[in-house]
Amino acid sequence: MLAPVRRALVRQVRSTFNDQAKGEKPVPSSDDALFPVGSVIRRVHGDVTSMMVGGIAALLTQMLHPKALAGVWDHSDVHSDMLGRLRRTARFIATTTYAHRDRAMEAIAKVNAIHDRVSGTLPDGGDYRATDPWLLAWVHVAGAINFLDGWRRYAEPGMSPADQDRYFAESGDVAALLNANPVPRSRADAERLICDFLPELSASDRTRAFRDLVLKVPARSIAEVPVQSLLTNAAVDLLPAFAREMHGLNRPLLAPLVRSGTLGIASTIRWAFAGERYRRSG
Repeated sequence: MLAPVRRALVRQVRSTFNDQAKGEKPVPSSDDALFPVGSVIRRVHGDVTSMMVGGIAALLTQMLHPKALAGVWDHSDVHSDMLGRLRRTARFIATTTYAHRDRAMEAIAKVNAIHDRVSGTLPDGGDYRATDPWLLAWVHVAGAINFLDGWRRYAEPGMSPADQDRYFAESGDVAALLNANPVPRSRADAERLICDFLPELSASDRTRAFRDLVLKVPARSIAEVPVQSLLTNAAVDLLPAFAREMHGLNRPLLAPLVRSGTLGIASTIRWAFAGERYRRSG
């Protein structure tokens, strides 16, 4: 009796992450991926809800670096297609985590080629280039810590410190292939690196405009409005305190309700995908 409901939820989630107009389909899992079945990164990246919440928080954190923001602001279509930006990021993560290693390496080479073409001048007159290893290190660590903390909050609160370190070690393999340097290989390394970056971060009118683009992505339908609102509030709640303060955001007043509601969404989506075999995490 519940099978049609399950199928409808699966279709809805897949249509969110895959541009059907372009014929995109879910990235299939391979036993010959960069990361073996049972690896921590496959466990973390396989959860839809925590990755959505972590992904929004990651993007907001990353864009606090003026050079990271400039690269996206000047060389992408985020102004008109933020959903497309989020989809491309999700697809890259899925491909490098689960797809056959040849497909993963192709995706990494494509991103490196794009970075080769991204450079310019900051509003203050300074230069930026997307191939800067230090800048790539920021983009990586700001993303990884939010993805991991989204997983810990909405999937595995009791995750061991050892598994957290393994997540950074594994995700660091992709960061190194993208020429990031340094690459944190443990949670402690990641937290130290973020502290090292704090003096370089800033907020401006451009940062605030980007924040609003991320938090106000139009819902694809009226039915999605409450879910999207809940997830964006969960992302603001997840943000590191310094990032929330720099963006001029407050923790949601009803944070416990936001968290319980997001946990409800997470549980429902996991139920809907139970038995789906196109992706194996462990």
